[in-house]
Amino acid sequence: MDIELKIPAIGESINEVEIGAWLKGKGDAVKKDESLVSLESEKATLELPSPAAGILVQILKQKGDVAKIGDVVGYLRPAEGSVSTAPVTAEPKTKPAPESKEKSVESRIMPAAQRIIEENKLDPAAIAATGPGGRILKEDALRAAQQKQAKPSESDTVPELPPSLSGAVTPASQPTPGQVPTADWRQEEVVPMSRMRRTIAQRLVQAQQTAALLTTFNEIDMTAILALRKEYGEAFQKKYQVKLGFMSFFVKACIDGLKQCPALNAEVRENSIVFRNYYDIGVAVGSGKGLVVPILRHAERLSFAEIETTIAGFGQRAKENKISLAELQGGTFTISNGGVYGSLLSTPIVNPPQSGVLGMHAIQDRPVARDGQVVIRPMMYLALTYDHRIVDGREAVTFLRRVKEVLESPARMLMEI
Repeated sequence: MDIELKIPAIGESINEVEIGAWLKGKGDAVKKDESLVSLESEKATLELPSPAAGILVQILKQKGDVAKIGDVVGYLRPAEGSVSTAPVTAEPKTKPAPESKEKSVESRIMPAAQRIIEENKLDPAAIAATGPGGRILKEDALRAAQQKQAKPSESDTVPELPPSLSGAVTPASQPTPGQVPTADWRQEEVVPMSRMRRTIAQRLVQAQQTAALLTTFNEIDMTAILALRKEYGEAFQKKYQVKLGFMSFFVKACIDGLKQCPALNAEVRENSIVFRNYYDIGVAVGSGKGLVVPILRHAERLSFAEIETTIAGFGQRAKENKISLAELQGGTFTISNGGVYGSLLSTPIVNPPQSGVLGMHAIQDRPVARDGQVVIRPMMYLALTYDHRIVDGREAVTFLRRVKEVLESPARMLMEI
């Protein structure tokens, strides 16, 4: 009897998902727990595993379709009920036909990449795939096209000079200065927004419309932090098998500041303010599908090593789209590090229903005044965006100054002064 492939329960607030790319095609043999199809939810991308070994005999929902929790998206025929009684994990007796291999590869090609492959007459099987589940992304196809152009075959003839160099009259397809360009060489690509990207967009607009957001700035001298990392970084990594980064210092400093300014760790709930005596810090990390913010639960109880290890795990699993929804839910305050991308200054947006977000930026050597002298120091701009409905400007500035004091004199975190 065929097994129904149903959309599993994902989270309390998730009622439906969008079908992503099918990683297996109709008629393909699959192993137990092998990924069948990617599912796009509002908060994360996940993959539906096969409940048993067998053959994928029917696909009911295609890429882009919406399915509710519990909907059947396909059918799997167990190995015992298939035409062949041989286990699906066994090696085939005969070499598969090239068409079956091509079909398997094509099922993993993203739409944007498919167009590039067709235009450049590329062989999908020869393209190195870097997407999750072995999928060929647009970037992979572009890279293959560039490599093909860089290596012309021996039979290729020397191209003729363009009209601008040969003195020939400019064709109508090549616009002259002031002429309206024709559409044959100006192309656009329309790519539907993923469910996660749509949700991110909605929440950012919601934050701007429902909260009174204001941003205050300060700058910190990173000399002490850099010296600590240089002195203890090697011993730290040797003991804990993880690098001593900046984020653990900032998490500790923010918790110190939140204890002094509890409104930044609170939220507005109808006509009430909910204050929390715990600190669940969200840490923004990049993923293949966009920015995600997994949560450091009870960060006040974590050591430097536990913070760094947890964040490193978040980063790795985010790239593999393996962050669970439970890890993304909740959070009382967020830290976003735009500095890793080179950002010098920005105004981060609060993640509702939180009331504050700290933006870190790039470290840059700048001249500053110290004891009447101009010296060069590694400086970083900090930006705190807060909900002015419950956080006063005095509290926001006090928080940011406290973070600055703690980071410039890290011993304060140990001595609690």
